[in-house]
Amino acid sequence: MPQSPSRKTILMCPPDFFGVDYVINPWMEGQSGRADVAEARRQWLALKARVERHAEVLVLTPRPGLPDLVFTANSGLPRNGKVVIARFRFRERRGEEPFFRDWFETHGYRVIDPPEGLFFEGAGDALYDEALDLVWVGHGFRSDEAIAPFLEKALATRAVPLGLTDPRFYHLDTCFCPLPGGYLLYFPGAFDPAARATIEAIVPEDKRITADGAEAEDFCCNAVALDETILLNAASPRLRARLAQAGFTIEATPLTQFMKAGGAAKCLTLEV
Repeated sequence: MPQSPSRKTILMCPPDFFGVDYVINPWMEGQSGRADVAEARRQWLALKARVERHAEVLVLTPRPGLPDLVFTANSGLPRNGKVVIARFRFRERRGEEPFFRDWFETHGYRVIDPPEGLFFEGAGDALYDEALDLVWVGHGFRSDEAIAPFLEKALATRAVPLGLTDPRFYHLDTCFCPLPGGYLLYFPGAFDPAARATIEAIVPEDKRITADGAEAEDFCCNAVALDETILLNAASPRLRARLAQAGFTIEATPLTQFMKAGGAAKCLTLEV
């Protein structure tokens, strides 16, 4: 889909049928049936309003029985009119796949399936870094490591695999956020030693902004960067100061209902 050079387009899905109906990550444990749907809608609308100040928002139709359809980031990885579509590891989410496929096909994308037998959970585990012109690819819990070379070939973009080790940070976007200007916000504790070494080899030290464990548990890295504005659930005073020093403006908007299912700002959005 063509984009304005100055205004991004973001796909979101209203939380009409959102809830914690099963357990497929540590955040969901003990949360079954405990999501406040009315509060979730208020939080989602507040995030949408903030996104709309900086980007166009397109809306995917919610579907009953698919509570995680709201997490549009997991739908696939779009790039230059093509999209590598998601293949979910857990059966609970596989019902989302045809609706995501239909949306991309209807909007003119060439849909590319992952190789048979490989799991891939879209922009939850594959994050395009505009400044470095590469895709960071997380693996270890949801997406398979072998998806990285496939993405590199399918999308004609360098792909850098990163191993995840902490089950709380089961998707790359829960602990890693490329920012404009070559900056990176991430939680080093979520990665294996090889991944940490790779990050440090590619991203200069003065561009690496690290979150500690408590900050990461507030989903500070599950952020949406729109120009110099960063939208997220919460940020500590220390992190706010460091990001401000790098030239960024923080807009915190509570997303606590969605955190019960293991997601926040980035999970709820997909740049298309």
